[in-house]
Amino acid sequence: MQLELAGWDSHWQQEFDHYRDPQLFPGRVFTYNRQWYSLYTENGELNAELAGALLHRSEDHDLPVVGDWVVFRRYGELGIIQDVLSRRTKFSRRAAGSPLREQVMAANIDTLFIVCGLDRDFNLRRIERYLAASADSGFSCVIVLNKADLCSDLSARTCQVQELAPITPVVALSALDEHTCKTLLPYLPSGKTAALVGSSGAGKSTIINQLLGASLQLIQSTRSSDGRGRHTTTQRELFFLPNGALVLDNPGIRELQLWGDGASLCDAFPDIDELASQCAFRDCSHQGDHGCAVLPALQSRELSEDRWNNYLKLQRELRYLSLQQDENARRKEKERWKKLCKAVKRNPKRI
Repeated sequence: MQLELAGWDSHWQQEFDHYRDPQLFPGRVFTYNRQWYSLYTENGELNAELAGALLHRSEDHDLPVVGDWVVFRRYGELGIIQDVLSRRTKFSRRAAGSPLREQVMAANIDTLFIVCGLDRDFNLRRIERYLAASADSGFSCVIVLNKADLCSDLSARTCQVQELAPITPVVALSALDEHTCKTLLPYLPSGKTAALVGSSGAGKSTIINQLLGASLQLIQSTRSSDGRGRHTTTQRELFFLPNGALVLDNPGIRELQLWGDGASLCDAFPDIDELASQCAFRDCSHQGDHGCAVLPALQSRELSEDRWNNYLKLQRELRYLSLQQDENARRKEKERWKKLCKAVKRNPKRI
């Protein structure tokens, strides 16, 4: 299989040219099952594992994920991954259950489809969170409203979402209808990579099956009690579409904690950023300060109170993350100096 089919281009070739060893080859990670990586290479699919040196020197978020281009050495029918080429883009979150760790969920994607069901899954605040997590990522976003056949007020729901993100395409469809799923194809050009994210039961795998023209991804119906899915997809995987595009299916995301900085909220909430820029003072707290432009917008309902409260919530979350990162950096630096001082005490003549 030619690498170009998997998205290889002159950019990746230039990155790979830094490796002078003729025994090293490039490949793209298509699946990972906690033990083996599955790579697409110039000669087809190959199972691979990490080299011990790479595992030892890398942080968790630097290890290969689905979508990454890697450098490997071949030993018979097995590949040993030696390095990861620098990512063009990535979609990350703060790892669930971890005090401070980045989890990269998709690498080197061109488009992110944020899939939201028009049933009990519909949640404007969650869509805002996904947009905030995607800000400054380098890829474009498309909001996909699935289960249009179950929605009695489709036009109103679509307008609500479009108001959140005026310049982001919003596509309403039914994953059970092959023809409406094809409305996504203009956002899936040949050689480009897209990823689908959203809650369990939103219909991501059903959409992919329709685009593939085959039922390669297992699907289940949502629970009637709460409308939630059953986590049918358990691993991330890249698929080739008939038109030459690639699409990555993700397991349903129950918790999306932001990973980034406060600047990312400006792109996700452009209306609030515009209002804040009109305040008389840069350090306006928007709590009754003279010349504040946000409070009048809230009072006139030009700005939704729910949207404003969600903005403040995400802002607090990012501020806390920044403080945690600073504390973690200080702790590491303190430990480094402790080790240096101990080394000096053990070997004073070397100073």
